[in-house]
Amino acid sequence: MNDYPIHVGSMLFTLVDPNPGHEKEYNRWYERDHFYAGCMIGPWMFAGSRWVAPRALKDMRITDGSGEVSQAGNGSFLAVYWVLDGHDEEHWKWAGDQVHWLYTNDRGFAERTHRHTILADVGWAAYRDGDPVPLELALDHGYAGIGVVAMDRADGMSEDELHAFLRDTAMPEMMAGSPVAIGSTWKPRQRDEITSNSPMDLGSGTGTEARTLQIFFCDEQPDGCWDSFASYVDAVNGSGLASVCWAGPFYKTVVGTDTYIDQL
Repeated sequence: MNDYPIHVGSMLFTLVDPNPGHEKEYNRWYERDHFYAGCMIGPWMFAGSRWVAPRALKDMRITDGSGEVSQAGNGSFLAVYWVLDGHDEEHWKWAGDQVHWLYTNDRGFAERTHRHTILADVGWAAYRDGDPVPLELALDHGYAGIGVVAMDRADGMSEDELHAFLRDTAMPEMMAGSPVAIGSTWKPRQRDEITSNSPMDLGSGTGTEARTLQIFFCDEQPDGCWDSFASYVDAVNGSGLASVCWAGPFYKTVVGTDTYIDQL
């Protein structure tokens, strides 16, 4: 695969619930205003997409019972955005200023609750295919769904040890011959001056320095292959290297529609 000069450096991962009774209004505000005004028009952000977990998918989550994502029914809409490598800080500074400007000018949305909103730096990606869709194109490719896995390293285990196990053993076993085309690995950033000064509560914390976050992109809707994710979680937990705190599937939203808002 050619190494073109466009590389993702970091991402925004924002998992939110509309407050009951405001689902349609929230969906349209986010898709038709905030997706662009709060994110995509900013410098060096080059891709974004939205994903949704209807209640049937929420009920499939695997959790250790901690954090807001583990609570029944929480975490409906997930938006994910890529920022160009080498220009991350310029974008996040713009984003911090922009969200305050939007709220000051009545462009926020009060009837929503952030469950887990973080920034994360890219680590690496693993691919099922020899000539794959690169991670940089994943948000635009049209994948039917994603699976998210968050894990914490065991005491005394290094990040290199964990990532070697994931890259060389657990992920190849999970992805071979499956609908899972890409597995991306990320390092959540601790709260900083920008994220600590948000005009809204960002939900559960980023985790400690031991946290690894993964997003898997699926050719098919992920509930059809969730058994593979469950086996992957068992492999991670059984390795002694890390424990999974939560894992969950999401469908791609149907842009321009209110599909799924009556199923949250």
